Amino acid sequence: MLAEQTNDPSFPNVLDELEWRGLVAVSTDLGALRERLDDGPITFYCGFDPTAASLHLGNLVQLLTLRRLQLAGNRPIALVGGATGLIGDPKPTAERTLNDKGTVAEWVQRIRGQVSRFLSDEGENPVRLVNNLDWTGQLSAIDLLREVGKHFRVNTMLSKEAVQARLRSEAGISYTEFSYQVLQGLDFLELFRRYDCVLETGGQDQWGNLTAGIDLIKRVEGAPAHAFGTPIITDATGKKFGKSEGNAVWLDPELTSPYAFYQFWMNVDDRDVVPLLKVFTFLHRDRIAELGELTQSAPQRREGQRALAWEVTSLVHGPDVARAVVDASEALFGRGDLSSVPVETLVGAARALPHMDAEPGLAVGRALNVTGVVKSASEARRAVAQGGVYVNNVKMDSVDAPVESFLGGRVAVLRRGKKTLAAVLRPSA
Repeated sequence: MLAEQTNDPSFPNVLDELEWRGLVAVSTDLGALRERLDDGPITFYCGFDPTAASLHLGNLVQLLTLRRLQLAGNRPIALVGGATGLIGDPKPTAERTLNDKGTVAEWVQRIRGQVSRFLSDEGENPVRLVNNLDWTGQLSAIDLLREVGKHFRVNTMLSKEAVQARLRSEAGISYTEFSYQVLQGLDFLELFRRYDCVLETGGQDQWGNLTAGIDLIKRVEGAPAHAFGTPIITDATGKKFGKSEGNAVWLDPELTSPYAFYQFWMNVDDRDVVPLLKVFTFLHRDRIAELGELTQSAPQRREGQRALAWEVTSLVHGPDVARAVVDASEALFGRGDLSSVPVETLVGAARALPHMDAEPGLAVGRALNVTGVVKSASEARRAVAQGGVYVNNVKMDSVDAPVESFLGGRVAVLRRGKKTLAAVLRPSA
């Protein structure tokens, strides 16, 4: 069952819960922020740049942080950067590729849709969606330099970690990317003026940009503002979480299928289960503690991973899709009826497995070889002879048997033993 989206009542306030969940890696004065939150609801924001067609797991950390603050009664603003997305914040080692305005405008709409699914637009504190192009697009270069640029000090800008990393790189840094912190600082100032926004959240790698806005508000308005940065989520080996050979885990089902998304969480290391449950789910700490104990005492059951995969897949894709994915996972491994799984779910699963395209009639042995289930024809013969090869969960008795049955007319699932899966996709279907 999907956890209800509520903050944990065992914590006296939302900031304590955020700290327990490990979501405050760096901050301005937490004591001052705590006092401000104790005085009543505040308006806060986080920005999402449309530098791709979809948000990813790193963005999900921010979305769920916003949601927790909203559940505590605070007023969220989700900014989709139609202006900053045209520039991009500095990457560690190289210049960003600048996307054309039409592409960025399209991505703005896609990301607005994604953001709106995680934050409520009802009640006394509905989310407000804004686009920084609405105010930045009206500024001339002269106006930006006169009204905003004069408040920035170059020595402070140069000291930012992201800028320093680029200065040490062979690529250096262009003025375009160097100016990004000016634009993000302007965003905070505009939201402060328009909506009395006093808190910005973001990843800790954005800390220099977050503090740029605080400094600008102090210089221009003489008022205090706050910020905190969430940690860069890493796995037990220290590797950036959600990245594998440069590929992000996307929230868009067209870019990362729900099946692949679910399996990603199912395959996390036991050591990562509790930290990830804290960050990515609304489960309360007593339930997380229980799952942590089960993960230690009976790791083979993978109860923690199952809860994690179910919760996050349901949050991102909905409980119905998550249930279909669970059913597909069971059926793929021979513990359910493959024919009862929706064909689109099967296709998504097949594309997440080693797979090949072929019309009906391909020999089973050849399919096993091409998809990498076996390394040779002789290995294929041995596997079949030992009774360990299945097509759509039907045991095969010959390597020459044709793959003819395609589920939904589109997918044939290959399985060797209990755990090795591959698929044949029918290209003309």
